[in-house]
Amino acid sequence: MIEKYPSELLQNAVEAISSLPGVGSRSALRLAMHLLNQPRENVHHFTDAINRLADEVQYCPECMMISDNGLCSICGDRHRDHNTICVVENVRDVMSIENTGQYRGVYHVLGGIISPIAGIGPSDLTIRQLVDRLHRMDCTEVEVILALSGDVEGETTAFYIYRQIEGFGVRVSTLARGLGFGDDLEYADSLTLGRSIVNRQIFKP
Repeated sequence: MIEKYPSELLQNAVEAISSLPGVGSRSALRLAMHLLNQPRENVHHFTDAINRLADEVQYCPECMMISDNGLCSICGDRHRDHNTICVVENVRDVMSIENTGQYRGVYHVLGGIISPIAGIGPSDLTIRQLVDRLHRMDCTEVEVILALSGDVEGETTAFYIYRQIEGFGVRVSTLARGLGFGDDLEYADSLTLGRSIVNRQIFKP
């Protein structure tokens, strides 16, 4: 059933909100009506935060993590172990691992995983930037942790990265299988994920 809206402005707002993943038209209408009933300054604060996210967010030139000002706070922390690089799919995975409190290295955010079905290939990810990063390091002291989801796409991506970096002489490891096959890191509980990092294993292609 097609909704009839009393206002084109309301309809436009509903259509914009429903473009978000997991938000249907009815939920979008409920949210739009909620915003309409809020004080104007609250709505302006909400939209300003979204606008600034789109216009001002940057990406760390070292690890490709989102950042407010160039180098991210993790790469800029001298107390972190910069010789241990945890390769993850996205920013949410960084947040999940940080929440465990079990990891003190740095990260490299790929921006996705290889998925031919979705039309995502190696060139669409930041694998080249990871290789360039290793070129600038003394790799005899470096460990690269492939902390990718345990599904087919994640395993394919891990294998591809391994082939790209195996010649550097780095230690390449992967998460211990406390995580089940196909599990996404962002949905794993902190205890399981933390143990998987601490008990990581040598990557075997």
